[in-house]
Amino acid sequence: MPLVTLRLGATPDRHLAARAAALLHQLTVTHLGKRPELIATAVDFIDPATWFVAGRSLADSGLRSYHLTITITDETNLKAEKSRFMAAVHAALGDLLGPLHEESYIHVHDVRAAAYGYGGRTQEWRAHHADPA
Repeated sequence: MPLVTLRLGATPDRHLAARAAALLHQLTVTHLGKRPELIATAVDFIDPATWFVAGRSLADSGLRSYHLTITITDETNLKAEKSRFMAAVHAALGDLLGPLHEESYIHVHDVRAAAYGYGGRTQEWRAHHADPA
């Protein structure tokens, strides 16, 4: 059910996008316990010459950066799980991308079940209509 959106400060590369998506998919399953068949991932690229940190472009710094947003249903993960997820993502993306700018971000959106869903149904609806078996 999570929607993972990754923005990379790098030149567009479909192979890199596929590797990053696979990596994030696995980390979402491993650290957040999400069902693999319900994880959707989108990867966007931003030209390093147009990504600025403290007024200096990534192209000038020679570093890469990312902004990851993951939307999950509120109260489905503990703080410690989210913390471990963030640490694992940062380490894995550093291995994949090379030297990262310290200002690389992860935002876990904990969204109320009544305000989030897929396939035209909220997570709250799914919880109320779930098979108890």
